[in-house]
Amino acid sequence: MAVLGYCKTMNETSQLAKAILKSTGLYSDDALVRIENGCADNPGMGLAEAAVKFGGAREDAFLQKIGPVLGMDYIALENVQPRPDVLQKLPASAVYQYNVLPVKFENGILTVVSSDPFSTVAGDGLRLAAGCPVKIALAPKEDIDKAVKKFYGVGADAIEKMIEDGRYAVDDLDGSISKIDVGAEGEEASIVKFVNRIIAEADRQGATDIHIEPQETELRIRYRIDGMLHKVDVPPQLNRLKSAIISRIKVMSNLDIAEKRLPMDGRIGIRLGGEDIDIRVSTMPGAWGESISLRLLAKSGNFVKMCDLGFNDRDFAVVDKIIRRPNGIFLVTGPTGSGKSTSLYSFLHEVNTMDVRILTAEDPIEYQMDGIIQVQMNKDIGLDFARTLRAFLRQDPDKIMVGEIRDRETAEIAINASLTGHMVFSTLHTNTAAGAFPRLTDMGVEPFLIASAVAGVMGQRLCRRLCQKCKVEVPLDRKYYDLSYPPERETVWDPAEHGCEACSRTGYKGRRALFEVLEVDEDIESAIIQRQNATQIQTLSLSKGMKTLREDGWAKVFKGVTSVKEIRRVTEDQ
Repeated sequence: MAVLGYCKTMNETSQLAKAILKSTGLYSDDALVRIENGCADNPGMGLAEAAVKFGGAREDAFLQKIGPVLGMDYIALENVQPRPDVLQKLPASAVYQYNVLPVKFENGILTVVSSDPFSTVAGDGLRLAAGCPVKIALAPKEDIDKAVKKFYGVGADAIEKMIEDGRYAVDDLDGSISKIDVGAEGEEASIVKFVNRIIAEADRQGATDIHIEPQETELRIRYRIDGMLHKVDVPPQLNRLKSAIISRIKVMSNLDIAEKRLPMDGRIGIRLGGEDIDIRVSTMPGAWGESISLRLLAKSGNFVKMCDLGFNDRDFAVVDKIIRRPNGIFLVTGPTGSGKSTSLYSFLHEVNTMDVRILTAEDPIEYQMDGIIQVQMNKDIGLDFARTLRAFLRQDPDKIMVGEIRDRETAEIAINASLTGHMVFSTLHTNTAAGAFPRLTDMGVEPFLIASAVAGVMGQRLCRRLCQKCKVEVPLDRKYYDLSYPPERETVWDPAEHGCEACSRTGYKGRRALFEVLEVDEDIESAIIQRQNATQIQTLSLSKGMKTLREDGWAKVFKGVTSVKEIRRVTEDQ
């Protein structure tokens, strides 16, 4: 089978290759022609890859059929747990190079799973690396990738290379490091490769944040995915290199690597998979070294459309009416990480037309939008929200977005802008929509100005969405359900106990927003002027049809979007 290793040899053995593929029962004559043509157009592509890419068969089906033909077993890696001594039979560099995983060692023979049944080059290299006979079994490439990261850790080959080279000294308590350099002839240094892999893997998994946290005996790395933290599998020897890794990130973000006593902020701009990623970097000195947090922001204009945010009919109609007003203030409230920016960008995208001039003051600019003038705040030169907002009023805008109202000065300028014929969008940190009015009052803004300027307030949270592939229907457990909201049905959905591959075994995939939309009318204006508290204003709004965050959550539970426990978790303060 050596001649079948790569498609560039297929012309010499086309009849044998066709016979082997034909024997699987997966390919018609037309499919074999497509595979042969694909090989001719892609000289370096393996036959197995071509059979999957051009033949129209799924990889797992292809491997299960081709295995018996070539005398190879197919192994489902889902429940495979190789012993530590088996994993040590192959160095991480060989595992990553050939994309294989050792799974069993019996009678002096090492069984290794691969996604390429035809590659004899890998077989020879693995025998040399393991120092013993190697038996090849088959498994899909994606399954092998996940298993390798799980058992060896992300970037294990790069860590192994650094330790072998001896270029990085073992960390001591004061965090001294050896140099970070680029290898000979411009080759990427191993430390650079490792950091890049950590970022690329976070982006692949859809993480919003990366936390690199030095501990006494380990360097812990965690990703925040769908609002929850997940520990990343990394090589155990990573702790020896923590200072080099932290310094590499500081170099990338133009921070002073010699300063380890003060918190610092920086940014990294990179390109992953054809997409520009803006990374905000924050360092914090700790007992065992500097902790680093990285926030990943995609700069592309793939905005969530307003109709896809998840509004109920009443809330959608109210919000759509408010954002199209010629003047007023529309506030979006909620804690950090509740999706306020996503909602604001969605609203701006909705009203961004040729006859509307839009200016935004942001800190930071999270997404770049065509047709809008976006200004990045810079405290070092005195460019803050208040100063920028004053300048906006001389720029003839129709609509203005202010990243956040943090103080009285910004609030008063925003109100002045709304009263002089501008529509202002902004955010405020309060737990409920009704809490926005007492918050503005606490800042020192007069209630009559608040009542005149604010057109509406939207409170929101983010809850995890159930994985639509593995969610299970269960009876409604009234012990956990808030009976003040009448149940729409007696069954709901829960996450599957062990999830599935699509949701990384969590039972949840993606997030959905919960909303409460408060529209200011004459009665609400009177309540604001009378300085009524948030509870009184909310009660009045509920009588006019507003749904609370928890009620909106229950409606999404009965639609199968999320679970009862998830709603209780994210609306615990309601």
